[in-house]
Amino acid sequence: MKRVLRMALVTALGLAAGGCGYNKIQTLDEQVSKARGQIQAQLQRRADLIPNLVETVKGYAKQETTIFTEVAEARARLAGSVQGGNLAEMAEANQALNAPLGRLLAVVENYPQLRSDANFRALQDELTGTENRIAVARQDYNDAVNGYNGFIRSFPYNLTARLFGASGPHQYFEAKAGAEEPPKVGF
Repeated sequence: MKRVLRMALVTALGLAAGGCGYNKIQTLDEQVSKARGQIQAQLQRRADLIPNLVETVKGYAKQETTIFTEVAEARARLAGSVQGGNLAEMAEANQALNAPLGRLLAVVENYPQLRSDANFRALQDELTGTENRIAVARQDYNDAVNGYNGFIRSFPYNLTARLFGASGPHQYFEAKAGAEEPPKVGF
């Protein structure tokens, strides 16, 4: 009798554990981590492309050294925040890079021979593509966060999340205040 009772208890616990959502919570959490990694990869790609763009422009516009310095400093900050992995710092550093990049592109407008240079155009296309990839990675991350947060807040999965110590809801990747405004280009 005790043996049958134990088997029934083990079976009931197995079924309860299988339907409790633990595996789904882990899968959704991994999707959030993967999406965060994509944001980091795309921001790193952006940070890696910028020195090539700057060097190409430098060849044509040697007197514009302050812009190059600002771009280099903002790029270094972005690369450091990507290595740190803090989402808020990455967003802030990415936003801080927009203004000097805008000024760099304004320099390009003053040098028509640079705009026609094939290397510059290729780098500019790469940078544009990277910006689009960053936007897609942010959206994918926010979609993954939405799925995870919604799942761990619904009953009975919220009980499972608490029982197994799920980290709680993940933070969305949000734009900083003023990000909806285009960068000011000026000298």
